[in-house]
Amino acid sequence: QVQLVESGGGSVQAGGSLRLSCAASGYSYSRYCMGWFRQAPGKVREGVAVIYTSGGSTYYADSVKGRFTISQDNAKNTLYLQMNSLKPADTAMYYCAAAHGGCSWYANGQPRPSGYNYWGQGTQVTVSS
Repeated sequence: QVQLVESGGGSVQAGGSLRLSCAASGYSYSRYCMGWFRQAPGKVREGVAVIYTSGGSTYYADSVKGRFTISQDNAKNTLYLQMNSLKPADTAMYYCAAAHGGCSWYANGQPRPSGYNYWGQGTQVTVSS
């Protein structure tokens, strides 16, 4: 049974940092593409960062480049998202997701949520000004 369990969310002031973790189990971690998505109330789910588990190549949304870092510990089957210089606009529910067989993209180069097979339950990040 595939499980993705996020942790590390919380409430911080603008300029602060948080580190999200996603513990994966029940499948061969290295054969999947892993990503972090977020969804704010009334908005569509958007891809924040993606990592190719076998090669380590990464993608970042323009809105988080230079502030967020996606990483992984393959030995622990764990995905991370280090978030620095947080802004109120970063407030959202953050989800970890896994795509079997490769990363999934829209034609515009952004991650396509429907292409991800498994999702965690989400962890809330709230940034106050």
